[in-house]
Amino acid sequence: MTGQIRVAAVGDVHLDADALGRFRPALADLGERADVLLLAGDLTRHGTVAEAECVAREFGDLPVPVIAVLGNHDHHSDDAAQVTRVLQRAGITVLEGDTVEIDTPAGRLGVAGVKGFGGGFAGRCASAFGEPEMKAFVRTTCDSADRLSAALGKLTCDVRVALTHYSPVSDTLAGEPPEIYPFLGSYLLAEAIDAHPTALAVHGHAHAGTERGRTPGGVPVRNVAHPVIRQAYSIFNVG
Repeated sequence: MTGQIRVAAVGDVHLDADALGRFRPALADLGERADVLLLAGDLTRHGTVAEAECVAREFGDLPVPVIAVLGNHDHHSDDAAQVTRVLQRAGITVLEGDTVEIDTPAGRLGVAGVKGFGGGFAGRCASAFGEPEMKAFVRTTCDSADRLSAALGKLTCDVRVALTHYSPVSDTLAGEPPEIYPFLGSYLLAEAIDAHPTALAVHGHAHAGTERGRTPGGVPVRNVAHPVIRQAYSIFNVG
């Protein structure tokens, strides 16, 4: 591998018909600036098929591969499967416990993605104890982290990137009310990331959070929620 792979990323664009065209002009020169574009969930406002069509128009047919995970907003209308199909028809790869590998001039990039879930962080986290509802909540987080770890472990590439909607660390939540941290991410996602040689972890969801953090194992974590980065996308050089 020579040089560094250029990863563009943004999340929480919350598109519908009223916002259509907000990002497309800034994507005109994306092929000259990046090797891939990652979308970190909450692509729609309410998870409707009509809103997914807006996302497809905005981020489809770009000169670089586009890889996405869904967010909680994208699940709101209980039609995530159809939202995924609309995006995939536009050439956008949607991951949920899956991987994709891309050849770039600087080497082979592998992306593993899951939506993730809440649960909290070490010392202030939920546990699978008590009512069935609490056990189900924590089980959802555990299952998501397990899928992320398995996906990262399957990659056979030069550079691994983890893509989630929920945060793997509390660092990038600074600015959000501490009371809602358990609903913004889980330390189990960081454990999954640290279990493999991961170069970068990208997430969204925390609109009032902070851009930069690290997992306990030292992996750089970046919150790319649009209200945080305040631009059409950020670019990270990895490798």
